[in-house]
Amino acid sequence: MVGPTLIRSEYHGGVFGFAGWSGSGKTTLVEQVIKHLSSSGVDVATIKHAHHNFDADHRGKDSFRHRKAGARQVIVSSAQRSAHFIEHTAGEEPELKLLLGQLRPAELVLVEGFKRYPIEKIEIYRPSIGKPALYQNDPLIVALASDEPITDCPIPVFSPSDIVGISSFILVQTKLKQAS
Repeated sequence: MVGPTLIRSEYHGGVFGFAGWSGSGKTTLVEQVIKHLSSSGVDVATIKHAHHNFDADHRGKDSFRHRKAGARQVIVSSAQRSAHFIEHTAGEEPELKLLLGQLRPAELVLVEGFKRYPIEKIEIYRPSIGKPALYQNDPLIVALASDEPITDCPIPVFSPSDIVGISSFILVQTKLKQAS
């Protein structure tokens, strides 16, 4: 049986994901890994999947007003940052590969969500949530972060508090660091 083809981006170094059910602690773990890696000198970019309609700009702001007036794309830029807002038609969710291509070059892109896309990922698994583990049916889940011991697990298991270990694992998996 041939596994899914990994998404690779010619514009970036490593691409690595975090998957798990809602409430499992993905965002908290990703935030801590970003902080650790970026403070270690790694140029990190992120892509976050949202399952619902969301607004990153707010009513009354110029960008919001431009979008509501009908602009399909709005870029807001200053000396400190830029934001690019793109309105999608119903059911037109962009593929992860397209989103990766829209990023400026980075050493490492961490992807939160997009659990069904073909990238290597760590599953954040909390048995207390009452949802099944994903790693048993996804060969691209290469490690687990769990707050409870997991027996007979064929992949590495980390405590969610082991930020150094998880970060090092990601760097090795994406070939940004040699295994020690």
